Amino acid sequence: MFVCRIGPDITLRILEERHAEALFRLTEENREHLREWLPWVDSNPSVEQTRGFIRQGLQQFAAGNGFHAGIWYKGRLAGVVGFHPIDWLNRKAELGYWLGAAFQGRGIMTRAVEAMLKYSFETLKLHRVEIRCAAENRRSRAVPERLGFTQEGVLRGAERLHEGFVDHVVYGLLEEEWRARRARLGVS
Repeated sequence: MFVCRIGPDITLRILEERHAEALFRLTEENREHLREWLPWVDSNPSVEQTRGFIRQGLQQFAAGNGFHAGIWYKGRLAGVVGFHPIDWLNRKAELGYWLGAAFQGRGIMTRAVEAMLKYSFETLKLHRVEIRCAAENRRSRAVPERLGFTQEGVLRGAERLHEGFVDHVVYGLLEEEWRARRARLGVS
């Protein structure tokens, strides 16, 4: 199973069925906060729905097609980061993520995505990672911008949220760009 320690306070761990209640509680506590940008929130009304999401992620992992990791901060489940199915033919994947409101503003998500990039390029040997964010979601967009992604375009009316359709900003990062950035920063 995937487990990644990021300093003393943050651990990424593949979500397992035993995490369903904690993940549902986190979702429930943040329902209004998450609902603004995530269309799946209203279709997740129970622990059983959450358990189904986790099972789907475990099947994805078993098939070698990525996974969903819980983000634990100081021992508490704080959010999720994961792959939408990996496109192995083109060696690329899209990362998605969310964080509970109480955990924002601490650099947790930036460090979690940075760890997932290292795993993407060093372990999975991917060529490209994409992140798509609602154009108005400044907090979500700040993550790829901090990590050296290139804003590649805007998909108009790309996702239906509760108040209508929103545009998505598409960010991309290539393996060689990631390696060059790490070399500039002196990170091994």
